Amino acid sequence: MRNKIFKFTMVLFITLGLAGCSFVFQKGRRSDAQRIEELSAQLDELMRSKGMLEQKLGQEINDKQIKLQMMEKGLVITVVGDLLFDSGKSKIRSEAYPLLTKVSDILKDNMAQFNVGIEGHTDNIPIKHSGWKSNWELSTARALSVLHYLVNDQGISPERLSAIGYGEYRPVDSNETAAGRKQNRRVEIVILPNVTKVKGDAKDSPAVKSTGEDFNTDASELKEPQENLK
Repeated sequence: MRNKIFKFTMVLFITLGLAGCSFVFQKGRRSDAQRIEELSAQLDELMRSKGMLEQKLGQEINDKQIKLQMMEKGLVITVVGDLLFDSGKSKIRSEAYPLLTKVSDILKDNMAQFNVGIEGHTDNIPIKHSGWKSNWELSTARALSVLHYLVNDQGISPERLSAIGYGEYRPVDSNETAAGRKQNRRVEIVILPNVTKVKGDAKDSPAVKSTGEDFNTDASELKEPQENLK
């Protein structure tokens, strides 16, 4: 019974989250029922994938290097930023490759039907010496580094992937302590439910759709400062 309640709650949260909290259920409308059925099936698949990730990444989870959560935006794989990057840098540390490879294997072999958004986050310490204009540039460049590794080194289809940087503006902990800032320096790999508008919907009905388009960003100017490459 608890599992059914949890599943219903997650389907509702995901539906509202993807629709910007503007989704309206209308009694007897087939499109609403189809969306709920589709989301329910995808939630089952995401939960199975979460179990596989927990098995493969058990040690990293125990060491608090990585965290798995079902959220309204999808299945979120949070990797501690200090594991992935040196301070002020966007180049992935060699020690992080085995972990990213484990995640990549499941994305390729067990979750090929889902799009993936990669989110970069920082603490609120202002940029002083690394050469980045702000934490936005740093967080976006870090997200793109993970994206390029998954595409170029792991062979994941680029059509499935997208990246965005949130800088310091979506903290998960207080920036007043070193421990809190460490939690805020992170990369989130988000497995996105794919819910599309059902044929026959009214033109003015809010579509429920989540794809990599939600995470698009122009990275043409996001190059590693030269001093970081020395």
